[in-house]
Amino acid sequence: MANFAEQMQRIFERYNTEVDPSPVSLDEVAVWAIRQGLYRPEPRDITKLCREALAESLRQQKRTDAEGRKYRAKHSVKMNVGGTQMNLWADIDNAPRSFMEKSFSQRRKSIIDDCFQIKQDVDHYNEVHASERPIQMVLDFTDDIAEIEAAIHSSKRTDDAA
Repeated sequence: MANFAEQMQRIFERYNTEVDPSPVSLDEVAVWAIRQGLYRPEPRDITKLCREALAESLRQQKRTDAEGRKYRAKHSVKMNVGGTQMNLWADIDNAPRSFMEKSFSQRRKSIIDDCFQIKQDVDHYNEVHASERPIQMVLDFTDDIAEIEAAIHSSKRTDDAA
């Protein structure tokens, strides 16, 4: 039996085959899938719904420090506790260093995984479309980060002068 993600992928593939293979909004696919009776969600556990809402809200919580840096206030670490995998959450301003090191390391690994996947995708696209100019993907973000920091510092100087 297909897992939930595979079922959703099949709905999208069926939409592409039966309706339109062009780029499409998932809102449009969702309306079609529901009308076709292809999507009938299982009842959801209210605790799980609350946990997911809490996690999303905590990921979005930002603060500004004395230097004007906006930083994420709440961080999580995925760990195995008593044989069960779970995410533990803490506030950056009072979390133990070991917790924050693990959190930063896990976030970095997630970014690396995303970069690796986009490289795989670009390499595949370029190979399949070999007659076209290849898409170049720069995975060194040093200059991007420097540009953002420079823009923030420039904005702060402009605000201070006003």
